Amino acid sequence: MSDTMIHFENVSKIYPPDSVGVRNINLRIKPGEFVSVIGQSGTGKTTLVRLLIAEERPSHGKVSIGGWDITRIKDRDVPGLRRQIGVVFQDFKLLPQKTVWENAAFALEVAGVSPKRIQSTVPQVLKIVGLENKMHRYPRQLSGGEQQRVAIARSLVHRPKVLVADEPTGNLDSLNTREIMDLLLKINEFGTTVLLVTHNREVVNALHRRVVTLDGGRVVSDQEVGRYYL
Repeated sequence: MSDTMIHFENVSKIYPPDSVGVRNINLRIKPGEFVSVIGQSGTGKTTLVRLLIAEERPSHGKVSIGGWDITRIKDRDVPGLRRQIGVVFQDFKLLPQKTVWENAAFALEVAGVSPKRIQSTVPQVLKIVGLENKMHRYPRQLSGGEQQRVAIARSLVHRPKVLVADEPTGNLDSLNTREIMDLLLKINEFGTTVLLVTHNREVVNALHRRVVTLDGGRVVSDQEVGRYYL
């Protein structure tokens, strides 16, 4: 197995005419690491996520995940990549007319997974996120923190190698924020590589994990046990 799960090599993304998303990013993340990527708005964090899930292709450089070069990934291979990378966003993106169970199962159904495997997988992920007793509720019947747990459950159904959490606590109060962070740490303990993209200083400083700081589309700091000084 490669000792690198995520590798950005001299990666730049320039949006026409000349707006810089990221510039000359070099970053290696090992399997099983928990890394926070921080920086103010507009520093390149979102571009980094979009490159990682192949929503964007780099202008220069190379992006690899688990040894798979995705720099020029073909459109038909993108769904396979997305099954290896779970993504959680700030705004949950749940289907309002589907229950907790159905939201978690939907990603499997779309991928053509057998009903038998769906029946065994969905309860497992709902148990991990602590929602096994609320599987028949609808998103409107849940708190913000619970809705984010559903989104995390949905991102775990394919047992991804990497979980990208893009501002996952942006819409939550401090209690729910702490619970979601505890859940991400628990998922990391299972061996999943976690990339947390955030500008929440308290969250980052409480983690005592590696911190990569972006500014102006560049990596300006990469600390093994980092703090948020900005």
